[in-house]
Amino acid sequence: MTGSFSIVLDYIVANYGVQNIFWKMYIINLVLSAIAYKLGFARKLSLWKNVFVYFMLFLGNYLTTIFSIMKMPMTESLVIIVIVLTIYRTRMYMQRKAKNASS
Repeated sequence: MTGSFSIVLDYIVANYGVQNIFWKMYIINLVLSAIAYKLGFARKLSLWKNVFVYFMLFLGNYLTTIFSIMKMPMTESLVIIVIVLTIYRTRMYMQRKAKNASS
């Protein structure tokens, strides 16, 4: 098995080249991480606490991007996390809507 597990990285390299690959992957990972945080873990926080959380997310994505460039499936894992959390949130919304309609 000589294939790569990093489908997103391979796609970007094949279509856009390797110029600025770190920043392209960093932005993709940052957006996916922010969506995953918002869907799964976000609570109502004050403005400064929210700024701090997103700043730490901004810094922490550096390591995730390095792993992505090393052809580990970090971006693909984030995509799967976002899909699963979206399905979960949609089901919860539908259940609450049905519960409120029956009450």
